Amino acid sequence: MNFADWARLLLLSAVWGASFIFMRVLAPVLGPVATADLRVAVGGGALLLYFLLIRFKPLWRKNWRHYAVIGIFNVGLPFLLFSFAAVHISASYSAIINATTPLFGAVFAAIWLRERFTRNKAIGLVLGFAGVATITGASLSLTTSSNFITSILACLLAAASYAGAGVYIKRFASHVSPVGSAGCAQMFAAIALLPIWLVAPPSGLIDTTIALNILGIGLLSSGLGFLLYFRLVRDIGPARAMMVAFLTPLFGIIWGTVFLGEKMTPPAILGGGMIVLSTLLILRGKEPREVRGRTAHKGHPL
Repeated sequence: MNFADWARLLLLSAVWGASFIFMRVLAPVLGPVATADLRVAVGGGALLLYFLLIRFKPLWRKNWRHYAVIGIFNVGLPFLLFSFAAVHISASYSAIINATTPLFGAVFAAIWLRERFTRNKAIGLVLGFAGVATITGASLSLTTSSNFITSILACLLAAASYAGAGVYIKRFASHVSPVGSAGCAQMFAAIALLPIWLVAPPSGLIDTTIALNILGIGLLSSGLGFLLYFRLVRDIGPARAMMVAFLTPLFGIIWGTVFLGEKMTPPAILGGGMIVLSTLLILRGKEPREVRGRTAHKGHPL
């Protein structure tokens, strides 16, 4: 990896870590549905304009089914679940739980892709969920909120959805352009979430602060984030690009502390460290066979 690759990796980690801050601001005001839908509509719309600029053809007629599946399980559902969690728990907690995506990925790949489930992966899986238990158990003793455990479960389900989408892409949609998926899948997610507005309309007013956060999460975390991620996949391969899973929680904690005044408890730091270490064990088992310039991709971890 050269300097430009490392710079893109750090920038991607920063903008994906910031997404949890944006959601923490938006979701209590707009509600989870509007937060998730506005995010993908802005991000997807920006990428479609980018397609026009570079004259990229997404082949809608050929790939729309794949875009729909990826849009629901790799974009819409996890964004909705994380937005729900953002109403009730800190951005730092959501960012840490998001790092469990490779754990679910290892399990799903062993089941549906018949990848070998190594000892390191088994240890990583146990360690990762022990980290979740450490965070949850300690936090439950400090809070009386009945929504805390539900929010943690929502984050875990979102991480599992990311991982499941990654398995689907590898098995059924590896031929689909990752750049096309980045934009088109978000537009499908926006369309899928739109009808839910009828039963869960925005609950607050959109002022300047809210509008800026919408633009931030849409243009930076979704638009720029997807472009950076798939550029990394192309240049350094999907295995190395997954290093973003280590850095995103760190930036999520930093941004939460700096901008929202969140405080991390010792059990949360311990549990988060266990999850990151478990991710390292899971990813160590992956042998990077990709060739420079390869365009195949996996599900993203945010």
